[in-house]
Amino acid sequence: MKSRFKIFSDPVHGFISVPRGPVLDLIQTPEVQRLRRIRQLGIGYLVFPGAEHSRFGHALGAMALMHDVLTSLSEKGTAISPEEHTAALAAALLHDVGHGPFSHTLEHELIDDFEHEYMSRVLIGRLNQRMDGALMLALRMFDNDYERPFFYQLISSQLDMDRLDYLRRDSYYTGVAEGRVGVDRIIKTLRVHPDDGTPNDEIVVEAKGIHAVENFLIARRLMYWQVYLHKTILAGDHLLRGIIRRARTQFSVGNLDAVEGTAPAFQFFLENTITGSELQNDDVIENYSALDDSDILYSLKRWQHSSDVLLSDLCRRMLNRDFFRVTFTDAVVSEEERAQWREKVQNFLLEFGLSRHDFLETDTEYYLDFAESGHAAYERAENSIRVIQRDGRVVELSEATQMSAISGIASPEQRPYVCYPKELS
Repeated sequence: MKSRFKIFSDPVHGFISVPRGPVLDLIQTPEVQRLRRIRQLGIGYLVFPGAEHSRFGHALGAMALMHDVLTSLSEKGTAISPEEHTAALAAALLHDVGHGPFSHTLEHELIDDFEHEYMSRVLIGRLNQRMDGALMLALRMFDNDYERPFFYQLISSQLDMDRLDYLRRDSYYTGVAEGRVGVDRIIKTLRVHPDDGTPNDEIVVEAKGIHAVENFLIARRLMYWQVYLHKTILAGDHLLRGIIRRARTQFSVGNLDAVEGTAPAFQFFLENTITGSELQNDDVIENYSALDDSDILYSLKRWQHSSDVLLSDLCRRMLNRDFFRVTFTDAVVSEEERAQWREKVQNFLLEFGLSRHDFLETDTEYYLDFAESGHAAYERAENSIRVIQRDGRVVELSEATQMSAISGIASPEQRPYVCYPKELS
């Protein structure tokens, strides 16, 4: 007799049981299976050897946590219908289906004015059509267009299932212990308030869960500086984006010999300037859905032998992990210092035959970058985390805790840096 569930063995959450039916059918779609071929941390695997995990595992993990939190809320008396439960699982599973190759690294390089959430919405809409409207409720939850807005908070907020999974998952695969958070504790202390079936219902944290949430926010900040904004990852991101820009330039000037062997789906986005307003176009969706990490890596392997010496050098560096160096600075680099850096890089390009005098100014941009990295672990001004105190009052997190660190975490932290070839050290 066939089991009513499909079991996925996950090293982060243990066994994940998926009931046979609409959600399992979604997992088997090409759109979701494509996520197996997209790394969760972009080029992070070149810095943290264990970070080979994919967006597919993260999607399953977010769905598993959605099941756990809905079960916990039901046990606390919140009425959740089977249809709502299934729709919320589907929305959690599909929330990142719009990610492109190497996740966030190339998010703004392939399509102008683009966020992966836009493409997720487009692809969920296409799946809904194929499934004869079976995802309509999931779409309403995803769009925050459902009369019970707490479902949207579980999908997209500062304590959503996406963040709870990726922090724990990325910590596990990178080996960075500071990212470990008490996910189970947080989920068990969430509740719906006032829970009267009106649009006023919202997700709040019970007072006993405050410390677990504090730890989650601190862990998020530490993971950003130790993993997501690690200086070697910043250097690799700059290199890969430079490769895309250089290849696009070769297509634009008709130097097709220099980009021979480009993967077809990848070539579509290099030859054409696509904007976020064109995401509904069939050719855009078809090529985007066919694009994953393997297309990029295959193209780079071909381009390392390119007749364009600069593109060849950039690809060789990427494939052999010969990254640029990133140095954080105490302040934004002055114009005088920038001019000195440019002169050094230009001399380097000329010495190694990577550029000519008439192209130096534009070619320098591939080998030198002045930028800032930064983030805020807790965006208090919008979508704040709400705590229900023991007397029934609901307050914003920083009003409910005695930890001054929370106020600091709510402030954006910026770090300027210079990215340049190691040969200049």
